[in-house]
Amino acid sequence: MIINHPLLGPRDAQEFVYLGDATLIDRPDWQASEALDRFYEYLYLRDNPAGMHRELWFHEQGDRSWLVVTRNTVTHEITSVELARDVARARGRSK
Repeated sequence: MIINHPLLGPRDAQEFVYLGDATLIDRPDWQASEALDRFYEYLYLRDNPAGMHRELWFHEQGDRSWLVVTRNTVTHEITSVELARDVARARGRSK
């Protein structure tokens, strides 16, 4: 599988490490009143979809960037690759 890195161009998937669902970017506020329930859901509950899915990948053997890859889990076709920092900023996260 080839991942088209937004900065470095096409790279073999063996350079990357899959880290899970891209919703991990949306870490809940640990100081909120419902923090325990939200963190339980954040850490342990995951969907296992067949079809289009947004995933978090780490470029371990390259520039060490985090990517959000939109991929069909059935066919492995990649439809988009974005830098995770850009996705997080678009969702209003500053850090």
